Amino acid sequence: MQYRFLGKTGLLVSELCLGAMTFGREADEATSLQILDRFADAGGNFIDTANVYSRGVSEEIVGRWLKGKNREDFVIATKVRFAMGEKPNDVGLSRKHIMAAVEASLRRLGTDYIDLYQVHAWDPKTPLEETLSTLNDLVRRGWVRYIGASNFRAWQLQKAIDLSRQHGWEAFVSLQPQYNLLCRATEYELLPLCEAEGLGVIPWSPLRGGWLSGKFRRGMTAPPEDSRIAQAERQGWSEAWTRYNNEFTWNVLDALHEVAREVEKTPAQVAINWLLQRPAVTAPIIGARNLEQLEDNLGASGWALPPEAVRKLDEASRLPVSYPYDDAAERQQRAGRA
Repeated sequence: MQYRFLGKTGLLVSELCLGAMTFGREADEATSLQILDRFADAGGNFIDTANVYSRGVSEEIVGRWLKGKNREDFVIATKVRFAMGEKPNDVGLSRKHIMAAVEASLRRLGTDYIDLYQVHAWDPKTPLEETLSTLNDLVRRGWVRYIGASNFRAWQLQKAIDLSRQHGWEAFVSLQPQYNLLCRATEYELLPLCEAEGLGVIPWSPLRGGWLSGKFRRGMTAPPEDSRIAQAERQGWSEAWTRYNNEFTWNVLDALHEVAREVEKTPAQVAINWLLQRPAVTAPIIGARNLEQLEDNLGASGWALPPEAVRKLDEASRLPVSYPYDDAAERQQRAGRA
């Protein structure tokens, strides 16, 4: 496993990040501990969870695994924003909720500090100054080492960066957005912003909930009953079958399977490796329900797709866009004609 700096910080993280969202849900504790052991054996040191994953159970499992380990060997990331209870202040990015949430996460993780504390999404009800000043205080107290954002739009992220700069507060060092071959709108503004401001990008859902895992091919009329996509259809999650069963998806999957055959890798490994070569990306977040899935995902590291394969995937997954994101507008701007 190779290591990369997280954005412009001096923090080195493994180029694959282990996502713990499955812990306590699709993966029981025994399986989750095995997944953590195997990831660490492969050289992985970057683990991402959130307080709402299995309502705290994911953090607890990671915390029990950390006992007996050298805490300094691992970079632990978690998040705050969504409801952990039913009381009025059990949700959001207010000072009260953040302070309560971080103390609870520290207890569940069994650690004195969190390496990367991320706001899970934008909170339109709380002044951004209140959120950012509170996060700054957490770093000053030593409870948190770095702060990051997840699921922000570009204007929200830039506003947060500018406010932190203006007040001399600790600023976001990373962004955790959705980014994969089926979701490339992240490239329009978010990735250029992260490159310009020096933020590391740790994409979630690199396999889009399983669509890019290799289990899906053109001609299928329904997802396998035991797949996450079938569950997503039942639960109304964003990766549901009815949302992605279209020509664009099948074109991307055609190209993905073709490239996988050419480079003699699995489709999942190709999809994750494609992300590893994107500008600004630090570490895709891989999730696994079992050791077999983890082994497949780990195989995305240690090699690089040839340029022709990258071009094939780029062309198949390119989204049709309009001004100001279309190529014609960009060419005009570069030529000074717009």
